[in-house]
Amino acid sequence: NFSRVTEFILLGLSDTRELQIFFFAFFFLSYAMVLLGNLLIIVTVKADPKLSSPMYFLLCNLSFIDICCTSVTSPRMLVDLLSQRKTIAFEDCIAQLFFLHFVGATEMFLLTVMAYDRYTAICKPLHYTAIMSRQVCWVLVFACWAGGFLHSIVQTLLTIQLPFCGPNAIDNYFCDVPPVIRLACMDVHVTEWLMVSNSGLISLACFLVLVTSYTFILVTVRVRFTEGHWKALSTCASHLMVITLFFIPCIFIYLRPFTSFSSDKHICVIYTVFCPVMNPLIYTLRNNEVKASMWKLWQRCRF
Repeated sequence: NFSRVTEFILLGLSDTRELQIFFFAFFFLSYAMVLLGNLLIIVTVKADPKLSSPMYFLLCNLSFIDICCTSVTSPRMLVDLLSQRKTIAFEDCIAQLFFLHFVGATEMFLLTVMAYDRYTAICKPLHYTAIMSRQVCWVLVFACWAGGFLHSIVQTLLTIQLPFCGPNAIDNYFCDVPPVIRLACMDVHVTEWLMVSNSGLISLACFLVLVTSYTFILVTVRVRFTEGHWKALSTCASHLMVITLFFIPCIFIYLRPFTSFSSDKHICVIYTVFCPVMNPLIYTLRNNEVKASMWKLWQRCRF
């Protein structure tokens, strides 16, 4: 009597109608802020020749990834919050899982590259131009996307080979590895540990590299008390705030057996919604150069 599941039911964040309306308004506003804020950063960096340093090149790529990341989950979630029956086809579910891990892993690698950029700028300022040339930046960004693709394709292939014969209710508002493989009709312990070693260890390794780089930066700044180093440290502080919000929930969710713990759908909101919202706010409100360029862009467009 084996039959393959053709669609999944997304249980969402709540089944209370009033809360669903509240969540719709909140997440619609958040999604609009992500789109407008990150698009504004991209346009500003592209329009101002003064923002041509590797830091702003990488920031521009981070903004694009944030738009992609939140667009994988938010539009579907907004539609489901207004729908009575929240179903998603099996193929669409796998596609969402693939693209979420694709852009998510790419963002992890890019944040690591951005930390390396700050480390080079502060700890090796005389060699910064040679080390972080435009060609090197392009290679690093391409490597981030390639690494994200390899990570995601492994997760996807491990998922689609599992048999799904029911139940088909996913206790989340999007398709992700932990809630999906809980529905498999077989013992998934081997697959589960392969996925943990993939997603969990990548998250942990990137986070440890980031912490190490910032440790070297703090040691360097402690020795050199110049104005330029303190300015760079301010940039690192905002960067560290973003990576903490992004990596800690990912490590908590992916670096443990999936089937042994309940759903963490409310924690998923942090890295799928809050982090993409925080990035444009942190990188614009705390950066005088970006704010000045935005003001010039506004003056140019107004007149």
